Amino acid sequence: MTDPQAKDAARREARARRDAIADSDRVAAAASVRDRIAELGRDGHLPQGAAGGYWPLGSELDARPALLHLGQLGYPVSLPVSGPRGTALAFRDWDSDGPMTVGRYGIHEPPEGRALLRPSLLLVPLLAFDRGGHRLGYGAGYYDRTLDMLREEGAVLAVGVAFAAQEMPAVPADGHDERLDWIVTERETLRIRK
Repeated sequence: MTDPQAKDAARREARARRDAIADSDRVAAAASVRDRIAELGRDGHLPQGAAGGYWPLGSELDARPALLHLGQLGYPVSLPVSGPRGTALAFRDWDSDGPMTVGRYGIHEPPEGRALLRPSLLLVPLLAFDRGGHRLGYGAGYYDRTLDMLREEGAVLAVGVAFAAQEMPAVPADGHDERLDWIVTERETLRIRK
């Protein structure tokens, strides 16, 4: 088991690195990630079915341009709704022009009444990643539980989206930490698992 203090130190370092990215670089990075994900679709690497993403929190890379593009391609698009700590995320259909509610962590979520979807493609936020497909999250385990649940139910393609500056040589990982299938940054597209 990884030392919790090592994970906390890695989180602090990763957050500081991500927070230091200039605002002027953020919009261009989100557009580049959108284009790279579109290229994965053109090359036949993205599954059919619903796409799940996230509403950016703090200095996270904004995945909404990629989600909107996937919606234009015909994917039903969803955003997570966080339940009690220790549970997997649920995903509700996202209408980019519709109202949003604020969830338990201050994150925007589709409101009650929107259809629940099961993503077969999931864009995953992170604090840090390594080339082995490990990601460092905030520590609550929502995405690890969610990926574990989705993988138990069937196929899901987990695509970590991040700024290139969030890469670490090695992310501290434990056995319950779910690996990503792809990592997409503004600079490159990394295939982790075939």
